[in-house]
Amino acid sequence: MEPQLLKEIQMLHDQVCYALGDPKRLMILYVLSNQPQSVNDIADELDIPQPTVSRHLKILRERALVKATRQGQSVYYALADDRLIQALELLRGILRDRILMQAQVVQADPKTDFS
Repeated sequence: MEPQLLKEIQMLHDQVCYALGDPKRLMILYVLSNQPQSVNDIADELDIPQPTVSRHLKILRERALVKATRQGQSVYYALADDRLIQALELLRGILRDRILMQAQVVQADPKTDFS
């Protein structure tokens, strides 16, 4: 494998995969895909405590997946790159296809074990 590819894979894992490794952070990204939001707006929409949202936003910001903009007393967060949601949608599509395939296998042979 090429050294450059190995380096990029390691960077992808360190910077992006870690940030996407928590369902709450994924939910935050989807909320931000609609429009920039404040921490309190995100917390209200997801019914998650504000300190928890702040902690997750810090990780997303450190990994450059979201950007923060101050407007008066408030800070609004937005996606740093809309392609992030496109990538998540691709992954969700793969998951849906996998689930459908497994369901078809189970219907064909109910004794199949996927564990």
